[in-house]
Amino acid sequence: MTETARVATPADIDAIVAVLTTAFSGDPLWGPVFQHRGPAAPMWRIFATSALRYPWTLVTPGVESAAIWIPPGGAELTDDEVDRVRQELTDGAGAAVAKEVMEIFDLFEAARPGDPHCYLSLLGTHDDHRGKGLGMGLLAESLVRIDELGVPAYLESSNPANNLRYERLGFAARDRITAPSGHIVTTMWRTAQSH
Repeated sequence: MTETARVATPADIDAIVAVLTTAFSGDPLWGPVFQHRGPAAPMWRIFATSALRYPWTLVTPGVESAAIWIPPGGAELTDDEVDRVRQELTDGAGAAVAKEVMEIFDLFEAARPGDPHCYLSLLGTHDDHRGKGLGMGLLAESLVRIDELGVPAYLESSNPANNLRYERLGFAARDRITAPSGHIVTTMWRTAQSH
């Protein structure tokens, strides 16, 4: 890994939440779910905080971009954290939004491969820093680290505009998930790379 990325610390959580909140506000899957129906920030905070138990949340030096990875055998959220996400969504956006989001997460979980892999839970760049290649650069650096483990990588692409970018880094479309809204999410797999 080069000096342009580092492992996140608890001091980075507020900045990571800001990255995720702005990055996904215009996302074709997540944007409509949360638009005018309550903030997504409390949910992203739970995901970002939970992931710090693994040394796999990578950020650019000023936390302009963040990549949250779950290592092989790891869990994205504990059962208690899932309950907290559901409660935060219900309190902040209402029961209907909470139900829709939890259905999306259930679909993601069901589609996830059983083979050991590194899972890209979330990747985003703050709106103030978009268009500079920071997110894809951070992803590329993440993959160097994953290649050192010799394991595959997996992600869900909620924005079709990103699929080609992921393909350029070695991912291939694996499956399609239809969200409750009808939006199509592409799951993508990158086989383990040898040096």
